[in-house]
Amino acid sequence: MKVLVLGAGVVGVTSAWYLARAGHEVTVVDRQPAAGLETSFANGGQISPCHAEPWANPATPRTALKWMGREDAPLVFRWQRWDPALWTWGVRFLMNCNAQRMRVNIDRCLRVALYSRACLQSLRAETGIEYDQKSLGILHIYRDPASFEHAMEAARVMGDFGLVRESKTPDQALDLEPALAAVHPQLAGAIYTPGDESGDAHRFTQTLAALAAAKGVTFQYGTTIQGFEIDGDRVVSVATDKGRLRADSFVLSLGSWSPRLARQVGLSLPIYPAKGYSATVAVTDPARAPMMAITDDEHKLVYSRLGDRLRCAGTAELAGWDLSMNQLRAKAVATRSASLFPGAGDFDGASLWAGLRPVTPDSVPIIGRSRFPNLVLNTGHGTLGWTMSCGSGRVLADIVSNRPADIDLDGLGPERFGNLPF
Repeated sequence: MKVLVLGAGVVGVTSAWYLARAGHEVTVVDRQPAAGLETSFANGGQISPCHAEPWANPATPRTALKWMGREDAPLVFRWQRWDPALWTWGVRFLMNCNAQRMRVNIDRCLRVALYSRACLQSLRAETGIEYDQKSLGILHIYRDPASFEHAMEAARVMGDFGLVRESKTPDQALDLEPALAAVHPQLAGAIYTPGDESGDAHRFTQTLAALAAAKGVTFQYGTTIQGFEIDGDRVVSVATDKGRLRADSFVLSLGSWSPRLARQVGLSLPIYPAKGYSATVAVTDPARAPMMAITDDEHKLVYSRLGDRLRCAGTAELAGWDLSMNQLRAKAVATRSASLFPGAGDFDGASLWAGLRPVTPDSVPIIGRSRFPNLVLNTGHGTLGWTMSCGSGRVLADIVSNRPADIDLDGLGPERFGNLPF
């Protein structure tokens, strides 16, 4: 079957890889000159199934209210903008901020995330792919005792799903990661997830794209996708600035841009972009930079050691499809990182970046067929695109190939949103 994959981020490229392995003739289209140059370019680097709690949880509304008015807050909603998409998405998000919905959404996220981690490990063994990967786990640190107590309760909930989350004292956290020496006196505790990993999503995406090309996948870069062309209940081609591209099956993996393209053919995808920021720092003193991936709960920042670089990333700004960089928010990432790991690297010379993460109101990706049988969706992964990419790609290939998937797909498709308008 001839398959056209729209989007060459980490989700699109993994989809292409598994489709090619399933025997399909695959072409990937992207407006950028190479793979992994948008959301996958400089993300936090963590592969974190054990920290896959949905954004939509009972604590989020209260926390968001606490941060209102702070331009450097970890989470900013630009409610003052007239943006019907944000307001509609926000209402549906709040509908998921209760304990019952959270458990349902945790189950759905974990099905994909845990499967994806296993697929990544198999892919690594099969290909020998290198991407500054580390399998040292993730250490989630807390300064506030109440937040740490809440985290331990969350750990018990996640334990019901079979996840290993180990509670650590401040001294035990320091033993695991000596680079936390500066913040050690302030710590209330930590949660360690030994099964989690980290790595450079951009390097992975570009390397896997090269491996896919060697298997016969065609990559058509520098091509702007303009819309679908429909005949009856099927997509027949995609219009681009380079002409029409025809295929038997089409895969929509355009991240935050997916709903805009889908809307042209009457598909309503409740995906809204959350702008994240990162600072990539050259490590100058390896002893002061963490080797283990770290998550700082207070500032909602994550840290991953990528060879001789330290990736510091996080925060979320819901302000539409605006790709511009807010210098205050970007520099705040570097400043907070410098206070956590003083002397570890050149924080003043950090490379700053901003990208849009495609978030659904229930924090679960959209993986499944649309109402057009030959248009399959693999999008809306939020902050967990890197975490879920391999599993999503393999499931996508199963759906396109009309074969049973290895995981239960119930609740992952667009049908879960019903006919409610976005």
